[in-house]
Amino acid sequence: MKEKQTKRVVKIVFILASLGSLYFVPWVLIRAWLPPLPETVEEQVKEAVDLGLDGVLVYVDQAGRTPRSYAAGWHDRGAKIPADPKALFKIASVSKLYVAAAVAKLVNEQRLSLDQTLTEYLPELKGRIENADKITLKMLVQHRSGIPNFTDTPDYWFSPPLSNEDNLKLILDKPADFAPDEKYSYSNTNYLLIGEILNKTLGYSFNQYIKENILTPLGLNHTYMLFSEAPQEAVMSGYDVGFEGDLKSNDFINPSGSMVATAEDVGTFLRALNQGTLLNEQEQAIYTSIYQYEHTGLLPGFSSIARYYKDMDTVVVLFASTSGGYSWNISEIVYARIVKIVRNISAE
Repeated sequence: MKEKQTKRVVKIVFILASLGSLYFVPWVLIRAWLPPLPETVEEQVKEAVDLGLDGVLVYVDQAGRTPRSYAAGWHDRGAKIPADPKALFKIASVSKLYVAAAVAKLVNEQRLSLDQTLTEYLPELKGRIENADKITLKMLVQHRSGIPNFTDTPDYWFSPPLSNEDNLKLILDKPADFAPDEKYSYSNTNYLLIGEILNKTLGYSFNQYIKENILTPLGLNHTYMLFSEAPQEAVMSGYDVGFEGDLKSNDFINPSGSMVATAEDVGTFLRALNQGTLLNEQEQAIYTSIYQYEHTGLLPGFSSIARYYKDMDTVVVLFASTSGGYSWNISEIVYARIVKIVRNISAE
């Protein structure tokens, strides 16, 4: 009898604790999770705008079904232009997948070595980046270098440097976050340096290499390496919670997140990367050993999620033109619900 009473008390305490914790959960997130799951992706995309996202683009490529694109909210909030499913979008760190694929190709061509060190590639950095003589290209690709992240500089996004050289200066002569290969820590500086290594190895811009060896073969005619190369009116506007202006014109040219593309182009690339139609067998093995097959991205005004689900042979890409506040959490919740809807459809 005493054991039953104890269990009952524990259960009541657990329920009260759970209810109490709801006090600290933002209600907008509860509103995002609680409603019944819509039957269609289109309905869920519209609900995302009601939750505070200014504009949402979604692309779903499900095996055996015609790929579908969805849009809701604003392409340009100020001009009252509705969201366009074919709009260009700043994909931020999703760009790293393309850079890692280029590295895999060049390693396979024996033009790069994953075991070569940073000082062997860029000797001018000796003594300017701690452990540069021990950090390998592979560590840079995998975010295991210990090099500080330049975008973590206090107030960085209030006035970010325009050149890669000035971005790099933000971390030169600073202590390492940890010893090389000791652990994982995401750092945009890694990909800034990879870009410099690629440029030096190739003798020309790695952007051109990616265009010729990745974008063109896949027919990705709506993907641009830099915002400045894209037709400006076709690029979706971006907004941050608490800031009234449009952040679209803020240029970010770093290799860690400079690309602009449609959701469909990103989906096409992601399917090719995952299914082995972009890289040959040797390149695929190298890529698998160095980097991941999905990515998220975040710049002021722009959030992106791009993933492939092998179990249902489906690519799902989501772009949201809002950052700050709880917008990222909302994007993740909306994305998860869209995947559930797609999974339900695939089971029919």
